[in-house]
Amino acid sequence: MDYQRTPAIGVGDQAPRFTLPASSGEAVSLDDCLARGPVVLVWYVFDFGRV
Repeated sequence: MDYQRTPAIGVGDQAPRFTLPASSGEAVSLDDCLARGPVVLVWYVFDFGRV
């Protein structure tokens, strides 16, 4: 996969808009989640990653 490197965002910065597949296979977008209320995004290192 070819990923574009973007500058890091800081605490309190607005997240870029994105859409990702849910575990059920349906697409989930940040905009859809924001329409229902506040959203907290958390990233963590994949449990089985090589870090």
